[in-house]
Amino acid sequence: MTVPTAHPATVDHAVVSDERWMEERRKLLAREKELMRLHDQVARERRALPWRRIAKEYVFDTTAGRRSLAELFDGRSQLIVQHFMFGPGWEQGCPSCSYMADHVDGMNIHLAQRDITFVAVSRAPLAELQRFRSRMGWRFGWVSSHGSDFNRDFAVSFTPEELAGGAVFYNYAMRPFASGEAPGISVFCKDAQGEVFHTYSTYGRGVEVMMGAYMLMDLAPRGRSERDVPHKMEWVRHHDRYEAATGSKEAQACCH
Repeated sequence: MTVPTAHPATVDHAVVSDERWMEERRKLLAREKELMRLHDQVARERRALPWRRIAKEYVFDTTAGRRSLAELFDGRSQLIVQHFMFGPGWEQGCPSCSYMADHVDGMNIHLAQRDITFVAVSRAPLAELQRFRSRMGWRFGWVSSHGSDFNRDFAVSFTPEELAGGAVFYNYAMRPFASGEAPGISVFCKDAQGEVFHTYSTYGRGVEVMMGAYMLMDLAPRGRSERDVPHKMEWVRHHDRYEAATGSKEAQACCH
């Protein structure tokens, strides 16, 4: 397994008495509680956002046949969509999106208890998604938006012309982007009459909400141990590829 470069020994870090450690820990606890209260407040503000009615008919290819967006709710009233970077003809899905998806199967039963359905959506044809899904051993729902406007309407797929122009509309602003596919998470609600509403989307580092492993790394002394480079997730591999040599193209490229 690939391991990070060795870090300085523990003795290079401050080591203090039990009393001093407790004093410093209580100071940090106050900051953590402040952060938790802010997190709860932002969550309330997120839930208070106005909604957008989905008027366009989106249809997806699923293992059960063609399904509408409303049908993806699978009998529940809330739907979370992972915009998974996997374009037509790609050999495999984006390693970073795969890292996100690795967390889903364990959470899904708990999401269902809160009236939430999760599904991943990618632009690649269904057969290509299913082939990679089988390799990864995932069980969550994954559907294809191939041939629909869904990815473009939610600003996670871009044309070659847009990329050549130097900037695309992503994460609510025009910005440079290196790939024709981008990551994101979108949330929808369906009312009793079957109408579907878009309630929220997050992009960029916002997708870290699916990366529970990061939250545990943040507790550890060495943190995420990532290099100070533009694509900090360069270290991430597909979970069946961690034996690959360090510095492989798969580690350096987010997508192909």
